[in-house]
Amino acid sequence: MAGRLSAKQMNMTEGPIAGKFLIFCLPIVLTGMLQLLFNAADIIVVGQFVDETAVAAVGSTSFLINLSVNLFIGIATGVTALISTEIGRGDFAQVRKSAHTAVALGIIFGVFVMVVGFLGAPTFLRLMQTPADVIDQATLYLKIYFCGTPFFMVYSFGRAVLITTGDTRRPLYYLSGAGVFNVLFNILLVTQFDFGVAGVAIATISAQMISAVLVMHRLYVIDGPCHVDLRHLLIDPRAVREILHLGMPSGIQSVLFSVSNVMIQSSVNSLGTSYVSANATAGSIEGFVWIAMNGFDQGAMTFIGQNYGAGKVERFNRIYAIATGYCIAIGLGLGMLVMAARVPLTMFYLPDAPKAVQIASDRLVIFMLTYWMCGTMNVACACARGMNRPMVPMIATLIGVCALRVLWILWGFGAVREQLGSDAAYTSLVLTYPASWILTGAFVIWYYVHIRNMLARKLAAGETASI
Repeated sequence: MAGRLSAKQMNMTEGPIAGKFLIFCLPIVLTGMLQLLFNAADIIVVGQFVDETAVAAVGSTSFLINLSVNLFIGIATGVTALISTEIGRGDFAQVRKSAHTAVALGIIFGVFVMVVGFLGAPTFLRLMQTPADVIDQATLYLKIYFCGTPFFMVYSFGRAVLITTGDTRRPLYYLSGAGVFNVLFNILLVTQFDFGVAGVAIATISAQMISAVLVMHRLYVIDGPCHVDLRHLLIDPRAVREILHLGMPSGIQSVLFSVSNVMIQSSVNSLGTSYVSANATAGSIEGFVWIAMNGFDQGAMTFIGQNYGAGKVERFNRIYAIATGYCIAIGLGLGMLVMAARVPLTMFYLPDAPKAVQIASDRLVIFMLTYWMCGTMNVACACARGMNRPMVPMIATLIGVCALRVLWILWGFGAVREQLGSDAAYTSLVLTYPASWILTGAFVIWYYVHIRNMLARKLAAGETASI
């Protein structure tokens, strides 16, 4: 099985791109949306059946959870980039080693995050200035959630292997089943057993366990070099080096986003419970638009990766243009829908909190008009990773995204709050997002064009081994 390509493997290096790209990406988009439903269902259920403080408790943990897991989720993108390149080169023996190493890393990382997160949850929440009426519930939710991170990591790394085969539908099926279970179990534990935030956390990690088991079963029965047998897991030094080389910058980039978001969350926490619950609600709604655009980022990285491995640089611009076009269309289209329905959407999360509904609605207007900029920035970053150039996008993110937001928090937020009040201070925080997307996006798009042209010149000069 390790020495040949499965007949069902999607060939991304030949033929028309647009149709294959859409077929590949749409299940990723829908899968990502279902993943978001895990947390959204938690917020909605406690909002409907508990109270606003429970919404704030669950919502205030989201940035901290992202900070804890995003480094490793970024590393998982290195799995996809590496195996895509190896498939493009026809190095199927190494694909098998990389696939087994990826799953082993998922287990190791999951256990590590579980231990650190469980023990550190109370300290982390205090450092974020979580409101006193929220912190006990938030701590309970976090501790239970972190107990499920091994399942989450195994699913994420296993899925990263699976999608390199072109199979993006089965992860969608798995998340569909797990998502339905999550929602039903949420409602059962909260309404019938009065578990509150503990109930929604238990339901979430149970659903994560189901999705992890399903994706690992698929990797076990699959034919071809991506077949994974848990009895033969290994840590291949070469695969680890390449996965970290390709994925660590993406992980660090995600962590830097999360660090700035945690600082923003801390600033929001200082404004009071209404702002915390509004921020959590708007963030949950915005996440569906972001994840829809992010599916095309993953597609761009995978398609570029296979063509990079095959030395087909001439296909890069077409892939980039298709990914960017889809991303802008989905970002603007969904953005307009969300903006039009922002009040009923936020009221669905917060049925008895009119002030929080207004705050969340105002934030959604700003985000939905500009979110497509974030999408185009991320497509360019993904293409650079697919071309084995992950470092510069990370540095650009550090400077253009995180530095701008952190500097505003340190030097501008307090002054605006003191002079103009909490509403203006919160709006100023929200505006740092589109400002950072514009600055960073302009640079990473230029960088993609520069690297693509450099690789084309090398190929024309016969330097195929060095691209």
